[in-house]
Amino acid sequence: MKKIITIAGSNSQKSINKSLLSHTTSLLENVEIISIDLNDYVLPIYGVDFEAENGIPTAIKRLDESFNKTDGFIISLAEHNGSYAAVFKNTLDWLSRANMKIWREKPMLLMATSPGGRGGTTVLQTAKAYFPYLGGNIIADFSLPNFYDNYSENEISDNELKEELSKKLMLFQQHLNN
Repeated sequence: MKKIITIAGSNSQKSINKSLLSHTTSLLENVEIISIDLNDYVLPIYGVDFEAENGIPTAIKRLDESFNKTDGFIISLAEHNGSYAAVFKNTLDWLSRANMKIWREKPMLLMATSPGGRGGTTVLQTAKAYFPYLGGNIIADFSLPNFYDNYSENEISDNELKEELSKKLMLFQQHLNN
């Protein structure tokens, strides 16, 4: 059985990106989902001086090791002021110190959602440009705009968006099984 790590790029307890991830993983079959909650990885803000004095935090070493054991990633990014949420960026910075190829060239589905009409498009563009340098093998990306209008009762309510996610998820699963 293939293992997929999911990460919501937010530390909000009521993260809409966590909701989108939960819905997305419910559509998958015959996979083991390993859900990473960034709240479980409380980290100091990355700095070269801190690293020189203290080394790489144990939590990052554990997280990095779990990335070796996965077959793919589904990541839903929160967008804060057009970029990653600070907690996600800090985690990336620390992970890159353990292994610059964070994503291990494994298949990846990138997603984002927001209450606004762009649905996290800016953070998706940033990730699509940056993640390949970190070993990202981005198979597909999906943006859910206007979350509160297009998502209800734990699923996407807009049929076109629902179909788009289904197609991208199918593409991701095909690459996962290759």
